[in-house]
Amino acid sequence: QLLLVESGGGLVQPGGSLRLSCVASGDTLDGYAIGWFRQAPGKEREAVSSIGREHGVTFYAASVQGRFTISRDNSKNTVYLQMNNLEPEDTAVYYCAAAAIATLSEKWYTDWGQGTQVSVSS
Repeated sequence: QLLLVESGGGLVQPGGSLRLSCVASGDTLDGYAIGWFRQAPGKEREAVSSIGREHGVTFYAASVQGRFTISRDNSKNTVYLQMNNLEPEDTAVYYCAAAAIATLSEKWYTDWGQGTQVSVSS
């Protein structure tokens, strides 16, 4: 069974950066596409980014395009989300999840981590 654990969240000022990590255990990550999602207080969970099993395929939500970069290191069983120029609107719990294909559609994701809190505030 695939287990996903997120880390790297925290409190950062507007304009700052964070790098989230999603580490997999129980199975090798190279068999899965990985997506990042987020849920802000009082809002529905939304897709942020996704990366295919092979590094070349990536997708981004319009709200983070150009600021966030997703990448993966299958040798470390890890997917990263580099977040730059953070805005207060990026405040949310961030989750990683696994799917068979890279997509921003949540319905394809079958395994989820517990989440890591990202707070952007001055």
